[in-house]
Amino acid sequence: MILINLLPHREAARKKQKEQFYTHLVMSALLGGLVCGAVFTWYQGRMAAQQDRNAFLKAEIAKLDNEIKDVASLQSEIVSLRARQTAVENLQSDRNLPVHLLEALVTRLPDGVYLRSVKQEKQSVLLVGSAQSQERVSELLRNLGNDSPWLSKPELVEIVAARIDPKSRDQRRVSNFTIRVSLVRPSETAGPTSEAGKPSKGKV
Repeated sequence: MILINLLPHREAARKKQKEQFYTHLVMSALLGGLVCGAVFTWYQGRMAAQQDRNAFLKAEIAKLDNEIKDVASLQSEIVSLRARQTAVENLQSDRNLPVHLLEALVTRLPDGVYLRSVKQEKQSVLLVGSAQSQERVSELLRNLGNDSPWLSKPELVEIVAARIDPKSRDQRRVSNFTIRVSLVRPSETAGPTSEAGKPSKGKV
């Protein structure tokens, strides 16, 4: 009977299996490392791209903020320049207001009405005078309020009946009055005129 010793073959097969196991283990580890590296690299690329987009958006937002500040500054300068222009125009027109006031008073002062004082404070004028009767004062108020490009809103402040001279023999009575009236600048008269000159919509 022939006896065959299989122990060396078993040892060789077991050794070969171990080598294959370690080889597969190393290959699996390498493959896992490659996959992890690829995923990490992909995420890093995504993060870098997102950071670039965020930086671009921040730069654009900062640029828009600066442009908004520039626009606000320009608007403020425009408002300031318009205010200065209006102030200069008002100053120039105010220089001629006393002349227009006197012309308007001369043409609208009824007979029997006499002015003792004319005081102007900015656009408010205080007229103090005497009239032969209260009807003359009423006529003066109507004249000041009718179709005057320079005068508006006449208001009777006070009217008092009095004698011309209590010590003299002339006992005629007069009406002492105080009237307040507003002066109108040319710029203020131009507004309503220009609006009135426009054709109204919806009318034939």
